[in-house]
Amino acid sequence: MHKRPCENIFLFAKETGEAVWRPSRPLALLGWTLIGIALLFMLSCNRPDWFFGAGGKYNQAEIELLRGRAADLDKAIASLQFVVQDNPTYRDSLTLLSRAYYRKGLYPEAYALIQRALAVKKDDEIAWLTYGLAQMRLGEHGKGLETIKGGLTLLAKAMGSEDYRGYPGWDPRRTVRGAHNQAVFQALKGLDGRETLVQSTERLLDSIDAEEWAQRRGKLTERVIEHGDDS
Repeated sequence: MHKRPCENIFLFAKETGEAVWRPSRPLALLGWTLIGIALLFMLSCNRPDWFFGAGGKYNQAEIELLRGRAADLDKAIASLQFVVQDNPTYRDSLTLLSRAYYRKGLYPEAYALIQRALAVKKDDEIAWLTYGLAQMRLGEHGKGLETIKGGLTLLAKAMGSEDYRGYPGWDPRRTVRGAHNQAVFQALKGLDGRETLVQSTERLLDSIDAEEWAQRRGKLTERVIEHGDDS
């Protein structure tokens, strides 16, 4: 016995006689496809800041810099230059660009830009540490030492909170705190071991990047697991 075509679309309740909509598989797929096209159109009209424009460039550069030695510094610098030109007060874009310059060996550029970052946010511990490193690289050893000491103090205070950089479980293995303690030890020795101080401070910033990268991957894994449990 062949089914009528409409039976693929409507089912009639035996008791009430009311029609109940139940789309066939091809119609359901077509419906979801149309919804997807509509959403893409809406996104193209109302582009989220985190995906396009300054926000998208910032996220690209931040993720690139978190990759450590594998980072494409030229790509990160180009993205952050776009952000800074569009909105120099966007998050910590000035600090990130200064750090990218520093890692590229462009110490004068990092030195000049990081002062603008500190004018925007005076309690940015990462900016102070970057500023101190740039000072040391450019021969301002005494000023650089004091700047690094100040940055280390701010960092210790900031990491005392329960959610440093927005991560409640920050530094569970105490890797960053260990690097911080080492940098403090070198700073207390003064300028006699200034090259070691520079290296220790650089390692500290690298450890912060590595921890943030691990935190981000952990959050992504949690989301995947959650969605898997829900499915």
